[in-house]
Amino acid sequence: MGDLVPLLAIAAAFIVSARNAFDSRGHTCLFWSLMTAGMAMWAFNQACWTWFEVVLGKPLPEPERARLWRYHKPTGLVTTHRDEKGRPTVFGALPSELPRLISIGRLDLNSEGLLLLTNDGTLARRLELPATGWVRRYKVRVHGFVDASRLATLARGITVDGVAYGPIRAQLERQQGSNAWIIMSLQEGRNREVRRVLEHLGYPVTRLIRLAYGPFQLGHLARGAIEEVTGKVLQEQLGAGGQRAPARGRNARKTVPA
Repeated sequence: MGDLVPLLAIAAAFIVSARNAFDSRGHTCLFWSLMTAGMAMWAFNQACWTWFEVVLGKPLPEPERARLWRYHKPTGLVTTHRDEKGRPTVFGALPSELPRLISIGRLDLNSEGLLLLTNDGTLARRLELPATGWVRRYKVRVHGFVDASRLATLARGITVDGVAYGPIRAQLERQQGSNAWIIMSLQEGRNREVRRVLEHLGYPVTRLIRLAYGPFQLGHLARGAIEEVTGKVLQEQLGAGGQRAPARGRNARKTVPA
């Protein structure tokens, strides 16, 4: 414990210095503030290491490597750890031996299909951003007789109730009586985007299945099943440091086999 107190004192002193780093005009001296704040962070970090090693008798644990799972979400589950209405959740349905997971994006109660899960919050936030360029692909059943030319206009984007949605690729797969199946691809993936856009066109959604999220496919994964993406595939798709690997040549269209 003898090494811990001086380190905390150093951290506190530098924090006070940063707060009092003003020039004669009463303006913050940016250079001094940044330098002292950095030293305070260093001292606090060293204090944490000392506390683990001296008090607990062991060094800081190594962070667990980022891992990724494909999950075939069935309908009737909400994508949350706890639901205020008491409805069954995705995470309550997962095998108990799995680590604590979080979702990359969401699927609502009545939606089904591919849901990516990870143990790493940084990875989840990165893969949710439209900047990754990853396309979310859906197969949607709607009620009504679909005009393919109206679907084509979605490629220019659309505004619904004051919300502007980016370009959406929508293609009529087949018309079956008074119902139709549509394949939709988009990059933003905003909350209930597919349902809101199609209902705005006059096509209420009766079933929504996510087929793919970037290079990861639903494939033949059974409903309710979960499967971990191998470290090799994760490295190929995300590159070093958990970032998306740049696409080159034929690999630009490579997808993860189901």
